[in-house]
Amino acid sequence: MTTKNIAKGTYDETKVEDGFYLLKIQNDSNESQLMEREIDSTYIQFHFCLKGRSRFNFNEGNYHLEVNEENSLLLYNTQKDLPLNLVVTPNSWLLSVVMTIRKFHALFSSEADYIPFLSEDNKEKKYYAQEMVSPAIAVVLSQLMNYNLHPSVKQLYIKGKVYELVSLYFNKTEEADLEQCPYLADEDNVRRIKMAKEIIISRMVEPPTLAELSEEIGLSLRKLKEGFKQIYGDSVYGFLFDYKMEYARKMLETGRHNVNEVGLKVGYSTASHFITSFKKKYGTTPKKYLTSNS
Repeated sequence: MTTKNIAKGTYDETKVEDGFYLLKIQNDSNESQLMEREIDSTYIQFHFCLKGRSRFNFNEGNYHLEVNEENSLLLYNTQKDLPLNLVVTPNSWLLSVVMTIRKFHALFSSEADYIPFLSEDNKEKKYYAQEMVSPAIAVVLSQLMNYNLHPSVKQLYIKGKVYELVSLYFNKTEEADLEQCPYLADEDNVRRIKMAKEIIISRMVEPPTLAELSEEIGLSLRKLKEGFKQIYGDSVYGFLFDYKMEYARKMLETGRHNVNEVGLKVGYSTASHFITSFKKKYGTTPKKYLTSNS
């Protein structure tokens, strides 16, 4: 996996299989960021905007397509390379799947007639499509952005989820989406649960109780708990704990803050409580972690 730290953001590239990649782009800064990557004409691209907005530039900037929050963009052109030239606006998250057309055809060889651009007529043409992200796809996208797994199973998990993502993208049967989780059948529920995540992150020093959170987003406690687990793969406070520890780890790595300052920033009134939590998450103390990474 390739990981690059951009100012207040990250770019992760994970190889799923030969000719098959997952790109994860997060711009958490207040400025637009430019992302570039070579992608030739033998590849098909799926781009999903989870948050914010991104602009894809083509033909040296003479043409562009915008993808807004909770929308997707499918791209391929067998006659021309479509390198990634992407302007990611502030506070935007994007997840992309890039695979060779040969690999893609192998996945759907028996379904060529069902998928428009796999038909004989379209085989040698360019194709692009923009559409809204379904609730079922939104769940998988969130799981891919927020997983918390042991390194030994991470690759297998990502591979399974990317296959699930591609299959759901071409699943046009509405009923199948609704069967996954009754609480997520309603896109409004998904929106409210995402709001809950934003609330606990923005108030991580003094987070609301589950009852307060439930009331604030206008969703029952049961729907909040079950829906949050379904989307983010963890309980509300389990997710918040992992977020706080990751935030603390990144702060420590900058070298600009001491352990006590970092602990206070993520909501620990004493350094000892913060050290205990950090050790629970990473198996070592903040000080030893810094020493091993210096």
